[in-house]
Amino acid sequence: MALGRKTFRLKLPSGTLVLGERTLVMGVLNVTPDSFSDGGEFLQPERAIEHSLAIERAGANLLDVGGESTRPGSAETPASVELERILPVLEALHGRIKIPISVDTRRSTVAEIALRAGAQIINDVSGLKSDPRIAEAAARWRVPLILMHMRGEPRTMQAGGFARDVMRDVLQGLRQSAAIARKAGVSKSQIILDPGIGFGKSFAQNYELLQKLPQLAKLGYPLMVGTSRKGFLGATLARDGKPAPAEERIWGTATTVTASILNGAHIVRVHDVEEMVQVARVADCLLDPKQRPRN
Repeated sequence: MALGRKTFRLKLPSGTLVLGERTLVMGVLNVTPDSFSDGGEFLQPERAIEHSLAIERAGANLLDVGGESTRPGSAETPASVELERILPVLEALHGRIKIPISVDTRRSTVAEIALRAGAQIINDVSGLKSDPRIAEAAARWRVPLILMHMRGEPRTMQAGGFARDVMRDVLQGLRQSAAIARKAGVSKSQIILDPGIGFGKSFAQNYELLQKLPQLAKLGYPLMVGTSRKGFLGATLARDGKPAPAEERIWGTATTVTASILNGAHIVRVHDVEEMVQVARVADCLLDPKQRPRN
């Protein structure tokens, strides 16, 4: 067990996923035209499949596939469109990719079909607020369920109305999400929590959440954190009053990935897989002496 980070064992259809011995890197695949960082790049199935395999080759432990953008200001995507985007990719990857696939969705119908197509984890960025039946799907399929905290809706979540006490808001929201999941039959040992960096939080609050991750760990669940290329990094690295573009936020991302790991994150969700695999490997050496190279 890494120092300061508990070890968890999650059951997947394909085997056991161990969290905590080392940091797991989840690579992002957005099969969308409008995601904030790579919208449109992988909308065509061929490019999405190619990129998925590249993510695996780069050292990712997990692949997160999503067909709906939930960036600030985004509109809701119909379930039929979401499925049209992700199903060809999931079906083509079946038997070709060895790392587990997570489906990033807010709909139980999409989650069910994605699980039938080979996904092994559900990642719900709404924390069951959009569709509580996602928990029933996770329980029925006995797959891990990632519950993220989102304040408000993607369309308006960054328009203001931020919580006065962000840590209290996140803790309360995630407790409620976990309670809904467990009532629906999801085992506690199959739940992962995500504080939702950038989802209804001010730029300063994102930093506060990273600083106070150990408080979230006290809830007794493994943690996933996604800071990759997000807006608060663009604001921090702004030049001449203009936010740094997404592709220029990699070193800022590396800093926040390191902070996440040192404060207890079990999984980091990233776009720049090859680079963040290196970051995670070195950060793990700070956490656990057993990970360090020998002279």
